[in-house]
Amino acid sequence: MSQFPKESSNGSFKRQKSIFRSIIDEESQYKPERGRYHLYLSYACSWAHRTLIVIALKNLEAVISASFVHPVRDGKGWRFEPNNTQYIDEINGFSYLMEAYKIMDSQYDMRVTVPVLWDKQTEQIVNNESSDIIIMLNNEFNQFTKSKLDLYPEEMRTEIDEINQYIYTNINNGVYKCGFATSQKVYDSEVNNLFTALNKIELRLKDRKYLVGDSITLSDIRLFVTLIRFDAVYFNHFKTNHKHIYEYKNLWSFVKLLYNNDQIKPTVKFDEIKDHYFKTH
Repeated sequence: MSQFPKESSNGSFKRQKSIFRSIIDEESQYKPERGRYHLYLSYACSWAHRTLIVIALKNLEAVISASFVHPVRDGKGWRFEPNNTQYIDEINGFSYLMEAYKIMDSQYDMRVTVPVLWDKQTEQIVNNESSDIIIMLNNEFNQFTKSKLDLYPEEMRTEIDEINQYIYTNINNGVYKCGFATSQKVYDSEVNNLFTALNKIELRLKDRKYLVGDSITLSDIRLFVTLIRFDAVYFNHFKTNHKHIYEYKNLWSFVKLLYNNDQIKPTVKFDEIKDHYFKTH
């Protein structure tokens, strides 16, 4: 299968579902352990960026290792460059991330996505769904870090889950539904949905710094990774050009607040983001 999204029958974008959904916890075959797990990531990809931010905020760099794919995908998908230490797979020596998927299923013919959470012990993919991975990173490795930060507080989880779903449907995935729409009718509808959602979140942030509670949560991270790419890429490339994020007072303050966090800023690499979207999509 092509490693690029295909047109649907009605011109709308349909995101491929993640199929590896195992969970790390004490009751699972995948126990929380220092050094057992590895993440395959891309600085360019918003979905992988979520996990990178959680790793940084929770100080888990010494607990879970990571490899980064080259930002420009080709027909075989995400790739490594064996002669470039920035994009090398030191764990398995893969040339393409597809090789990890083929280990799980030799007949795998769907798109290869990041992030991928890999178990070095069983040499298997544990999970390739970013929303699962960031919860596991927050909840299951606290014994291995001095960080006391809880990005998914139990008493706030219902509210966090609700706003996460809204942001995913209308903003995270919403920009893609605009960019990959292949009919004017679908595009017009999706752009309207996107900017309705941005206006709603702008109002929500009127009297608060964060989406839920008084400190950063997973909801903020999930919103940030889309907003930080919006003006640089989505505005032109995905035709989400009704308004820049910098034109929203509260959304722009939110982006600056998170971007200026000393642990988050190094995870944002605009050169890789632009290379990926403008040379791949």
